[in-house]
Amino acid sequence: MGLAQRVEQNDIYLARRVMQRARNIDPTNQYIQKELTRLTNKINNQPGKAQTSTSTEQNAKPSVKQAAMAELNNKRGLHLFTKPWFVLLLVPFILFSFYQLVWAAPRFESRAQLIIQQPDGMATMDPSMALLSGLGVGGNTTADTEIAKAYIHSEDLLNYLQTHNNLKEHYQNGGDVFSRLSSNASIEDLLKYYKDHTTIEIDEASGVIKILVQGFTPEFANTLTQTIVNRAEWYINSIGHQLADAQLKFIRLEHAKVEQRLRDAQKSTLAFQQKNNLLDPEAEGLALQQITYGLEGQIATKSAQLKGLRSTMTEKAPQVVMLASELSALKTQLELERDRLSTQQGTNSNIKNNGTSVSEVLAQFSDLKIELELALKGYTSSEVSLDKARIEAYRQLKYLVVVESATLPQDNKYPATLYNILLFAVLQLMLFGIGKIVLATVKELR
Repeated sequence: MGLAQRVEQNDIYLARRVMQRARNIDPTNQYIQKELTRLTNKINNQPGKAQTSTSTEQNAKPSVKQAAMAELNNKRGLHLFTKPWFVLLLVPFILFSFYQLVWAAPRFESRAQLIIQQPDGMATMDPSMALLSGLGVGGNTTADTEIAKAYIHSEDLLNYLQTHNNLKEHYQNGGDVFSRLSSNASIEDLLKYYKDHTTIEIDEASGVIKILVQGFTPEFANTLTQTIVNRAEWYINSIGHQLADAQLKFIRLEHAKVEQRLRDAQKSTLAFQQKNNLLDPEAEGLALQQITYGLEGQIATKSAQLKGLRSTMTEKAPQVVMLASELSALKTQLELERDRLSTQQGTNSNIKNNGTSVSEVLAQFSDLKIELELALKGYTSSEVSLDKARIEAYRQLKYLVVVESATLPQDNKYPATLYNILLFAVLQLMLFGIGKIVLATVKELR
């Protein structure tokens, strides 16, 4: 009806044809009937127009038909299907919503929580050995958690999961055509897909590691999570054993050096004793000194007695001669003993006469004895550290504690249908608005 009113001033015949089409569509409409009667009377009141009317009506048939069809389409709402916003917005939105609500395969998420602990190895190691080795110092918890995260997302663990859980087959056969893994996926594609479906969250404050694993079935998600936890525990424990082995290896090497030092000191001391034919050079030297001191005392006594006899007797008196002879013998023996202590020019049944004085022998023996005592103390300390290191080697320097075991999900967490649909709609509107602005700007510039 609006179209008939618009074309009435230019072509009244076309306007009447439009009204006739409108009446055919809605025969009960009184307003259309009234307008059609008015247009017919108006045409009939125009003289000399009959021939022209017939010709005009015939020429206007296609236009009237098109206008009537357009009016019909407007009534039915079919014109909406040709609008750009319908093609660019509504159709993709309907398709995406259908995929999210009907077609998209559900994905179940299993959860596990872990924490890494490390005992203080300083408690079981000798302080000197701990400082030398640089081991037994408390580790960095943040670094340990990052190591665990890197291993969980590593290709080594992926190969292990592929061997024990047939991961690739599950990713390729489960889900829908858009969410499953490609049938010709490479190892790099599989690793990327695995990382996208395995999330690691670390609480910096507590050091708790949360593992979130997605699967197309609840059972597989639970099994895969448990396998990851077990393998991560093995890996962390292996690191602890490697550190313990390194610590034990270092202490064993140090102990071997200390033990060899003790053997060398013992051999040197024994060789020195055999060379000088002495069981205990210190005792031998002390005995020589006592002999010398005794001779000096006897000489002093005999000298006093000789002076007393000479004051009352002549030099040729038997007592004087005998006492003088004893005194001379004592002095000779004293010289010999002093010579043995200083230059060792005399003879000794115990100490070999090799041109070395007893004092020098005692000095050398004292050095060997000190070296032997130091080696023995070092060996004792090393034995203690080695025993403690053996115990430490069977402990876990780093171990993993399961805070929460792998859960068995009952409801699918993905896809997040409502969130995805709303996000898709917002992105559509943003892109459509940007496109409209760009087109309007281009038209304005033209």
